[in-house]
Amino acid sequence: MALKNYKAITPSLRKLITIDRSELWKGSPLKILTTKVGEDAGRNNIGHITVRHKSGGHKKSFRVIDFKRDKYDIEAVVERIEYDPNRTAFIALLKYSDGIYSYILAPHKLSVGEKIMSSRQLIDVKIGNAMPLSVIPIGSIVHNIELKPGCGGAVSRSAGTYAQLVGKDGGYALVKMQSGEIRLFLLDCMATVGSVSNLDNKNVSIGKAGRSRWMGIRPTVRGVVMNPVDHPHGGGEGKTSGGRHPVSPTGKSAKGKITRKRNKTTNKFIVKSRRSK
Repeated sequence: MALKNYKAITPSLRKLITIDRSELWKGSPLKILTTKVGEDAGRNNIGHITVRHKSGGHKKSFRVIDFKRDKYDIEAVVERIEYDPNRTAFIALLKYSDGIYSYILAPHKLSVGEKIMSSRQLIDVKIGNAMPLSVIPIGSIVHNIELKPGCGGAVSRSAGTYAQLVGKDGGYALVKMQSGEIRLFLLDCMATVGSVSNLDNKNVSIGKAGRSRWMGIRPTVRGVVMNPVDHPHGGGEGKTSGGRHPVSPTGKSAKGKITRKRNKTTNKFIVKSRRSK
């Protein structure tokens, strides 16, 4: 997919850059594979805002995606490539030889009419095929990787992402993430060959505030213009730059310090941290 630029006939079009979706399916999604999902808009069960900067956004139906790819050794044909408002990647509608339909994350360069398959055995290492890491050749680019066998893909699922299989040792596969982190996965975990579609998503320019509201994003106010009771950067006489290193509203560092709480039982699976030298 290519990027689409607009002639600046209005102020909002001056900086607008979107994805050219002219090659995607222009109709509605397959109804049997859609469901209704409520929008919490960042509020908890009693209506209090617990996540800032979220709103309802435009109404949309949820597409049920097959992250497990557990229809083994049954050939499927790619019926169409579709836009999914619930994620950054495109999705592909598959029709299996037994007549069953399902949606999967569309890999980059997957075309309509191609035949793909999922198997527990070694099959053709081509884009869209899903196999366990145990049979995928070292050096392959993969996405939609399972963290636990049978639980469905959880890693490398957003637009343009991928991981590389760099080794196998002692019942585990060594997978290098785009962040530079190298992590161990069980060899029985399934993965799909190729990278995720919509590589140009990172180059999109929203163009106006209203488009953010359609996407369910509310305005973000800078901490330095707040009062001290609302933000650590707030207060001061005249315009100030905060007077301290940037932090979040709760006081956590915003300059790149790792704040992720790692599970002690899964730390052993991280061979190399993304910040390791």
